[in-house]
Amino acid sequence: MTYFWGQMTEIKKKNTQKEYATATSRENNVANETMMGYATTRSVSIPVHIPQGGFSYNKFLNIAKKIPFTPREWAAILHLSERTLQRYAQNNTAFDGIYTDRILHINQLLDIGLATFSSADAFYNWLKRDKIVFNQPLNFSSLSSTQGIQLLIEEVGRIQTGVYI
Repeated sequence: MTYFWGQMTEIKKKNTQKEYATATSRENNVANETMMGYATTRSVSIPVHIPQGGFSYNKFLNIAKKIPFTPREWAAILHLSERTLQRYAQNNTAFDGIYTDRILHINQLLDIGLATFSSADAFYNWLKRDKIVFNQPLNFSSLSSTQGIQLLIEEVGRIQTGVYI
C-alpha cells in the first residue's frame, strides 16, 4: 500500500525481471582482441645496489660527460653549492644517498634523452626551452625535483612513441 496525494491507493508492480540465455561455455566470455606492443621508457638499466664505498665523484663524472651541463647547473640540480661539488671533485668523495639517487635519476633521463634526440646539444637545448605539458610548465629548473625529472622522462617517452604533447 502506498499513499499518493493524500489518498490511499494500492499499486501493483509488474514482474520486470527478464530471463536471459546464459552461455554454458567460457569461450563466449573471452574477448578476442589483437595484442599491441607499446614502447616503454623503462628500458634503461639503473643500478639498484650501490657499493659499500658509495657513489664516487669519478662515477658522477662519467655521467656528467654525457651532456654539457655547467658545474653551476649540476650544483643547482643536486642542491649543492659549487664549492661543495668542487670538494667532491678534489677528494673523489662518495656522494650521500640522496645525491646518488638524484644522479641516477638524471642518468636515466640522459640515457633516454640521448637515445631520442640527435645529439647531446639538441637534448640540452630542449631541456632549456620552456614547455607546457598538461598545464604544467617544464623547463631546466624541473631538474631540481624528483617529480620534475620524472615528468621530463615521461615527456621524452611520449616523444619516442610519437605522442608528443
